Amino acid sequence: MDEKIIVEIKNIGMTYHSLEGETVAIKNIDLNILEGEIVGIVGPSGCGKSTLLSIIAGLIQPSTGSVLINGKKVTKSNRNIGYMFQKDQLLEWRTIMQNVILGLEIQGKLTPEDYKAAKEMLENYGLGDFINSYPSQLSGGMRQRVALIRTLLLEPDLLLLDEPFSALDYQTRLAIADEIGIILKREKKTGLLITHDIAEAISLSDRVVILSKRPAHIKEIIDINLTCPDGCRTPLKCREAPEFRHYFNKIWKELDVHV
Repeated sequence: MDEKIIVEIKNIGMTYHSLEGETVAIKNIDLNILEGEIVGIVGPSGCGKSTLLSIIAGLIQPSTGSVLINGKKVTKSNRNIGYMFQKDQLLEWRTIMQNVILGLEIQGKLTPEDYKAAKEMLENYGLGDFINSYPSQLSGGMRQRVALIRTLLLEPDLLLLDEPFSALDYQTRLAIADEIGIILKREKKTGLLITHDIAEAISLSDRVVILSKRPAHIKEIIDINLTCPDGCRTPLKCREAPEFRHYFNKIWKELDVHV
């Protein structure tokens, strides 16, 4: 049985125009993302990762090429795309439950069944005791979990994760990345992860796309195949795999981070 392609990125290019002239940010990017796959994107700082993400999201139009999600061309912001950013964007005056159902309320789609599903997800992912709490009463990691559940309730075809853990301290970052990685696989979500953390990309992704310096193009795509202890493939366990260091060194070298 053929694997279903969710995202098709075809010959994407982006050129910015200013009084000083043209700046080519991205050129000739081609990439397919399969259903249930998490693809990590890494690249030098300022290479155009966020620009690419904005194009995929439909927030800006590329100079060349197109993006298709489930065969339909992306021309504007799309309800089939979910977002998870550095900041959780929770509303401090709404309870955790009220924050989780916000997207459904905005879309006018909230039903008693959705409310029940929201309650079950909060309970399943360790937030059942905080349904009536407010964001200020939660830790940073818990807040990010709430933000993810809010996004998953909208049942997006694609989840875009833009440095979602970078605002957390290192220990919390490891723990919440592990939790969210497990949730995404359990919910069989298709995701695109932008990160500057090589270890994070390897441990969370099925494939890692390495972008060049600006103008960004794909230097290499690496399939991640890790032999995890006890056969338990969680992001934290992945870091213990014997192949992990090999992938890390390979990506490090391709990024030219020492330059």
